Amino acid sequence: MIIMKKAMPRRTFLRGMGFTLALPLLEAMVPAATPLVRTAAKPVRRLGFVFMPMGCDITRWTPPGENRLDELSPILSSLAPVKDHVTAITNLELQNAYPGSHATSNSAFLSAAKAKLTESTDYYLGTTVDQIAAQHIGQETQLPSLELAMDLMQVVGQCDNGYACVYQNNLSWSSPTTPLPAEAHPRIVFESLFGEGGSIADRQAALRKRASLLDWFNEDIARLNRKLGPGDRTRISQYLDTVRQVERRIQKAEADAADNPLPDLDRPVGVPAAYADHARLMFDLQVLALQGDVTRIITFQLARETSNRTYPEIGVPDPHHPLSHHGNDPDKIARMAKINQFHVSLFAEFLGKLKATPEGNGTLLDHSLYLYGSGIGNPNVHDHTNLPILVAGGAAGGMKGGRHIKYEKPKPLANLHLTLLDKVGVHLDKFADSTGKVDELFQPLSV
Repeated sequence: MIIMKKAMPRRTFLRGMGFTLALPLLEAMVPAATPLVRTAAKPVRRLGFVFMPMGCDITRWTPPGENRLDELSPILSSLAPVKDHVTAITNLELQNAYPGSHATSNSAFLSAAKAKLTESTDYYLGTTVDQIAAQHIGQETQLPSLELAMDLMQVVGQCDNGYACVYQNNLSWSSPTTPLPAEAHPRIVFESLFGEGGSIADRQAALRKRASLLDWFNEDIARLNRKLGPGDRTRISQYLDTVRQVERRIQKAEADAADNPLPDLDRPVGVPAAYADHARLMFDLQVLALQGDVTRIITFQLARETSNRTYPEIGVPDPHHPLSHHGNDPDKIARMAKINQFHVSLFAEFLGKLKATPEGNGTLLDHSLYLYGSGIGNPNVHDHTNLPILVAGGAAGGMKGGRHIKYEKPKPLANLHLTLLDKVGVHLDKFADSTGKVDELFQPLSV
């Protein structure tokens, strides 16, 4: 570890036996007489995307009011503690997702591009918005981007109406012919955040000799703390406590797997049995990745399109995909909406953790922009208009939350992607089928 006399470098790591530990932003990393801020005049430099599969019941999603987000809809009710940091946008569309399918819902969500109709390996899409951002700012961090999911993506061949499975397996594409597989196993994600060289097997063998990753850094942490002020020591302690808690939860899930004779075929072995516990782990890993500045670009697929996952923990034993084709049956719509509400509640918890994590003169939520939504509006008819879309965070970059932007006529989702790219410093004239930007996100609320 190297500590500068005047200021510790922002990219400071603790290192030990194949592992690295990135540190959160500390006062000691800021030169003397320099404010500990990423000021509001500077653009937000973190960008995240959370994909909700198979649309929703838009009547229970859409906030009842316009302009201000004073009242939340039933599906969005869990956002109440963070609603001042959230904007709902109504009437965005993905025209390039038509003629309409689950595969194109997933593939167009971040690319806004038309997928080549093929069942083979000659697939072709477009570079996704996250990867355009990663190409510009990803070299500033240990990982240019982080791709996460909740399901195993082992299906191959043709998955949906003549479209290759690759389209619904992968949210992120670094080029029109290069999909980036997502990782669903918390252990593998944990090691990608904290591993440094060597094989995974070597790191796992080393960990077996010591109970925790943090055991490798005890001496360095003690040495570092002697050089830090009380505020920085508190930040380090809180950060390390979070790392330790996440690691213990991963270890418990792996231990519990040995007692589960009937694992979920869509779920990797060694992850928590309950969907919510698995999702919370994946969200907490995102907090660690952002807090340690390991990456600034993240995508997360809450479930794949056509997922038949059930949600008994919230009283929905029905497979999700058949429920989404509800045939206007009120009971099926209500159960689907319960799944929608459940997914949003997990996202709301995550936003709460970002808000509770100080950084500079703000929080991780202030210094991040997250888009949450789906590539399908009405799943019963595979409609790609009037999409359920939220944008959260970004106060330090000038985003004004607590609002509902409602367009009278449909506008391209690509307009929002172009806007988010602009706020992380990637200035393009056009993205896919964009026709402009969503300037309302950064304008004062009208009375």
